[in-house]
Amino acid sequence: MKRNKKPATLAQRINVLRASVMGANDGILSVAGIVVGVAGAATSSFAIFISGIAGMIAGTVSMAMGEYVSVNTQKDAQRKAIETQTAALDDDYQGEVDFIREKYIASGIKPELATQATKEMMANDPLKASVRERFGFNVGEYTNPFSAAIASMISFPTGSILPLVSISLLPKDWRILGTFIAVVIALSITGYVAATLGNANRRNGTMRNVIAGILTMLVTYGIGHLFA
Repeated sequence: MKRNKKPATLAQRINVLRASVMGANDGILSVAGIVVGVAGAATSSFAIFISGIAGMIAGTVSMAMGEYVSVNTQKDAQRKAIETQTAALDDDYQGEVDFIREKYIASGIKPELATQATKEMMANDPLKASVRERFGFNVGEYTNPFSAAIASMISFPTGSILPLVSISLLPKDWRILGTFIAVVIALSITGYVAATLGNANRRNGTMRNVIAGILTMLVTYGIGHLFA
């Protein structure tokens, strides 16, 4: 008998999208730092290309595994919170009711409305209501660690293609500057998207991302140039 798969919620889809954006961003930044650093020390296009490919493969595996472990750790923490809250409801149900009611009143809701809202929510599903109000997440809505890992595994090499192609195909006299410009444009896009997904200031998020990328490339190029 086939079980209907529960569709992903908006929050779950956004988390996977976040993993994709950050994976692409790290791919751009990491591989750009590697190839620019090597370009500062060597003139061989083959050596630069091979170093970039090695960085791409290593970064892809690292990002995918890191995302998988991170999401599973988050799920473990959420499950522990559910266990804690289940015990709290068994030990002091009224205390949990009072906590939610007082929280609503503190947020500006009138006492009688807060009492009615708390009563209705706790009558419907006390565990879901109390977990949401105490810990800030919805029971049963977990990001799939495999989806997050696959998103990172695809997006990291996709992002790293830009600096790798730029440094490999541009004329020797232009490859450093051209790669800098290409990376700055790409980081502006990923920084803006990441800030949008996180409801952060888009201008500040974009500028931070671009500045971090520029500093990374300058430092790695400078280090490579010392050994030229």
